Amino acid sequence: MRIGILGGGQLGRMLALAGYPLGLHFRGLDPAPEAPLGHVAELLVASYDDRLALEQFATGLDYVTYEFENVPGTTAEFLATRLPVLPPPVALFRAQDRLEEKQLFESCGIPVPRYAPISSPEDFGPAIETVPFPAVLKTRRFGYDGHGQKRVRQPAELPRAWEELGRVSCLLEEFVPFDYEVSLLGARSRTGEIAFYPLVENRHTEGILALSRAPAPRANRTLQEQAERSVAALLEELSYVGILAVEFFVVGETLLANEMAPRVHNSGHWTIEGAETSQFEQHLRAILGWPLGSTAMRGYAAMINLLGSLPPIESLLAIPNVHVHLYGKTPRPRRKLGHVTIRAESPEERDELVRLVLSIVEFPQPVTI
Repeated sequence: MRIGILGGGQLGRMLALAGYPLGLHFRGLDPAPEAPLGHVAELLVASYDDRLALEQFATGLDYVTYEFENVPGTTAEFLATRLPVLPPPVALFRAQDRLEEKQLFESCGIPVPRYAPISSPEDFGPAIETVPFPAVLKTRRFGYDGHGQKRVRQPAELPRAWEELGRVSCLLEEFVPFDYEVSLLGARSRTGEIAFYPLVENRHTEGILALSRAPAPRANRTLQEQAERSVAALLEELSYVGILAVEFFVVGETLLANEMAPRVHNSGHWTIEGAETSQFEQHLRAILGWPLGSTAMRGYAAMINLLGSLPPIESLLAIPNVHVHLYGKTPRPRRKLGHVTIRAESPEERDELVRLVLSIVEFPQPVTI
């Protein structure tokens, strides 16, 4: 069985590493010749809109998936006329546009922060009447890891913020004074089988995920069930196949959906050592129509990203129950170079190990628990 991966980043690399024990083979497509997937699999270096390269990429493949949500939806559609592309291209289209994404959430009965679209200065007035301040102005497309957004403290700041974002179509969204942030990973197979992982509590630095702890220390069964209902509704609405990640703001006993990622997700890296079935193996099982694996945890787990520069690796490896994953990427500010996973027998032991790792790893802003 040969699977094509659109995007050659670390997520594609980890998909391939999870698939080799299952006898699977992989081919990636990415514009960057140094893409990490190329370290472990065949890599076709080409633009996503190069139709001749896409024809070459598709030759001999059984399925195509993607590890990067900014792959052009038209690329996925083009390939879908030749072989199965999973998750379906519609999920890619809906996730790439924040307005489409919010409307999808609402159509599935999922609560979201108040928002208003802005495409021109004529939209400022209606948006100000709809959205309370402070607010966040976000580009509708190509926003990730804190990119493409500006904090707007009062209405008078809105025109300048829109100018600074390039006068592109945006979404003005209320700033939610949330208690904490969580994410849920759900998987749906080609057979319709669905499985969920435990809610994960996340901490960010400069808009980039820094730390995930599983299960979420402050979440309860009510929040888990609420999140599962929301993600299940999205999986069914999209006829989804694969791993879907949805990020939520927790406000009391209510979850407000922030955004979704139609792919394996950074906040699920803990599953490599911390769950019976990693998110990467689960994604492959789902798109192949194989039985989904158990999502049961192996104790308590955490994941810490390595951003911008690498700490002394030997210091991390000296800590029991700490596992290091490096992506082979050239260091630069804010870049994800690898991650550390932690597995422990109790939440107290996990959090003590998290503090120890955080004392070694450097972040643009301090991260605490």
